[in-house]
Amino acid sequence: MTLHTLRAAPDTVRIGVFDAEFPPIITIESGDTVEVQCVSGRDEIMPPPGSPLKSPPELLAILAANPGTRAGHIVTGPIAIAGAKPGDMLEIRIEKIVPGANWGYNVIRPLAGTLPEDFHETTMMHIPVDEERLICTLPWGTELAMAPFFGVMGVAPPPAFGRIASKEPRVHGGNLDNKELTAGSTLFLPVWVEGANFSVGDGHGVQGDGEVCVTALEMCLTGTFTFVLHKANGVPFKMPRAETPTHFISMGMNEDLDQAMKQALREMIAFICSRSNLSREQAYAFCSLAVDFHVTQTVNGEKGVHGMLKKGLLF
Repeated sequence: MTLHTLRAAPDTVRIGVFDAEFPPIITIESGDTVEVQCVSGRDEIMPPPGSPLKSPPELLAILAANPGTRAGHIVTGPIAIAGAKPGDMLEIRIEKIVPGANWGYNVIRPLAGTLPEDFHETTMMHIPVDEERLICTLPWGTELAMAPFFGVMGVAPPPAFGRIASKEPRVHGGNLDNKELTAGSTLFLPVWVEGANFSVGDGHGVQGDGEVCVTALEMCLTGTFTFVLHKANGVPFKMPRAETPTHFISMGMNEDLDQAMKQALREMIAFICSRSNLSREQAYAFCSLAVDFHVTQTVNGEKGVHGMLKKGLLF
């Protein structure tokens, strides 16, 4: 069990893309823990000179090395896990998440978000963050308790996908934007390439389900993750899922929200059947009685739905 540190830098991040061909930055053993620095931002959203809102030097170095960057998640990695093979399952335990700056931002962009037909002007908010109290203060004075998580957590996608945008969540994870994945939760991802090659970024200080205006409280965060490799036992693991201290979580992703709901439901039925002696019909009924399905996000092209089953109800 080794603790590693991976800092954000021009040569340890990718901007806006996933690709099975990206080589790992570091290789670790199953059971190791990595502290990963992640940064968010671009030139046009930086606070003005002289502002008390300060950016980490790593973010400034990355932007200087990528002039003109206007969009795309800055993700740190990839991290390879020795021995990981396609069909395996990677368990990512989210041990700790701390702010990496004393501010974040929220922006409405034309032609984006859930109501692009209603909002046509760019609207920017710089939002101060109290790093000790984990409170952010909105421009009109409202204080929100933060619940930081990473919008993007993903392994390398299937090689057949080629180079893909980080915007859409898919079978490799990626831009899940699931606010339940705070410290103390665990994400399970299918492995598609040797080493798995995990990357993380898109720090969110707080977000509502839906992330309707296209951004949450976007900010720099540092996360500590423990990686545990589970070898395939004859049935390849194919879809992301998660759990918190209190719930099991299934996920569905599709450009059609109805189809995303169906996928999340099918995944939850399969999970219940794998963990109990219930029939598929009983599991379907149980979902209707005891599982809450939430709209994860509606702004990433591939929309998201996640089902939440309270722990202790299965036998």
